[in-house]
Amino acid sequence: MAMSLADLGVGQSGRVVGVDGPGAIRQRLLDMGVTRGAEVRVQRLAPLGDPIEIALKGYSLAIRRSEASTIRLEH
Repeated sequence: MAMSLADLGVGQSGRVVGVDGPGAIRQRLLDMGVTRGAEVRVQRLAPLGDPIEIALKGYSLAIRRSEASTIRLEH
């Protein structure tokens, strides 16, 4: 079942299937390690829900909800 990273709640995880979106944002996410097959887990949400802190490849990364919606996952 495909979903976006923005659909996950705190503590949930998924495996990256692909990254959509504009070229610059897509490339920046790929450069930060958001690549196909990577396991990501939502660690925290900011009080208003933006940004989202995720655990990825041994480090934490904070991304905007709009960027998270471009990351397709399988649960």
